[in-house]
Amino acid sequence: MSNVTVIGTQWGDEGKGKIVDWLASRADVVVRFQGGHNAGHTLVVGDQVYKLSLLPSGLVRGKMGVIGNGVVVDPQALLAEIGRVVAQGLNVSPDTLKVAENVPLILPLHGALDRAREAARGDRKIGTTGRGIGPAYEDKVARRAIRLCDLAEPETLDWKIDELLLHHNTLLAGLGAQTFEKAEVLAFLNDIAPKVLPYMTPVADLLEAERKAGKKILFEGAQAVMLDVDHGTYPFVTSSNTVASNAGTGSGMGPAAAGFVLGIAKAYTTRVGEGPFPSELFDETGRTLGERGHEFGTVTGRPRRCGWFDAVLVRHAVQVGGVNGLALTKLDVLDGLDELRVCVGYELDGEIIKRFPAGPAAQTRVKPVYETLEGWGESTKGARSWAELPAQAIKYVRRIEELVEAPVTLLSTSPERDDTILMRDPFDA
Repeated sequence: MSNVTVIGTQWGDEGKGKIVDWLASRADVVVRFQGGHNAGHTLVVGDQVYKLSLLPSGLVRGKMGVIGNGVVVDPQALLAEIGRVVAQGLNVSPDTLKVAENVPLILPLHGALDRAREAARGDRKIGTTGRGIGPAYEDKVARRAIRLCDLAEPETLDWKIDELLLHHNTLLAGLGAQTFEKAEVLAFLNDIAPKVLPYMTPVADLLEAERKAGKKILFEGAQAVMLDVDHGTYPFVTSSNTVASNAGTGSGMGPAAAGFVLGIAKAYTTRVGEGPFPSELFDETGRTLGERGHEFGTVTGRPRRCGWFDAVLVRHAVQVGGVNGLALTKLDVLDGLDELRVCVGYELDGEIIKRFPAGPAAQTRVKPVYETLEGWGESTKGARSWAELPAQAIKYVRRIEELVEAPVTLLSTSPERDDTILMRDPFDA
């Protein structure tokens, strides 16, 4: 199977947008299989900058885009994003965008509950975007979600809204937040239905037909492994499984759907929001990384916390994420630093460990154990071959390969799409 799955191996924001855009030009279909509009990719094509949260990146390259059943969809956000990119000249229509009929919907009450609970947590807030992603996933597993296909069945909507409000209004009232009336929820859904139902598609059947036709399918992950609800820094995680094995589940394809798994990692580490971050820097170097890397969240605009590359976390992501090869991004941000550090282990209560502990209290106590490498004074920006890289930059990349136990198959040296060094084509792997 010539499929490729792209996932993040840190806490998101690794530069997946550029890599997915590069791969999408060679794919036939691009599929989102998890997450919601709480993550985003920035794609630069010529003089146009596209900021996507829900739409598969392949639409920018004129490819079919698919939103799988593993995604939770805010219909208002989806329509707004479609309108925005269409105004930029993209062709997004029911012919080019397919949304799974069984995708769960995010409603205004989900965002209200998300924000009310986050406020109630006070100092123990998780750092959610407040966009209702978590509550929508909760409704999905509690079997009370309103799905896209329900919008075509008024009789189904009637009793589902009753069940939904019984749960959410109880919680909202308990948190001192405003509750919702059935009439306003029904009016919202009746208004949105004719606008989103044209995109509804039996996605599992569509993708099976594409597979049989030998088409190249690219699965586009959101967030990253360290934000996976099972394998990340719980509870400071997202509400879905971000690992590659979810590509099949979140799209209606089988377990072999993922194909070659390309894990994206920055040459350093960043994180948005709350949660542990062992290699975080609070000094001038940390500020330098943030300024050079333009480290602000695509969706939230929040400044990202910056630190040295954490090989322990990425090795964990390689293992549980099923990564076959790494795409290392933003190498040029490290240009000119006299020395670089890589986290190779942690000290926990006087003991050196080579894994990230699962317990939240232990996660806050770990101290990074660093290995120091020589930096380089030359520029790597825009390099498109190994011969253009300084010797110390090559040593840095090779050391990362050894520590994370995965080969670097692609190296990005600037935000420009073609400033890429390719060692192995994922579609030909």
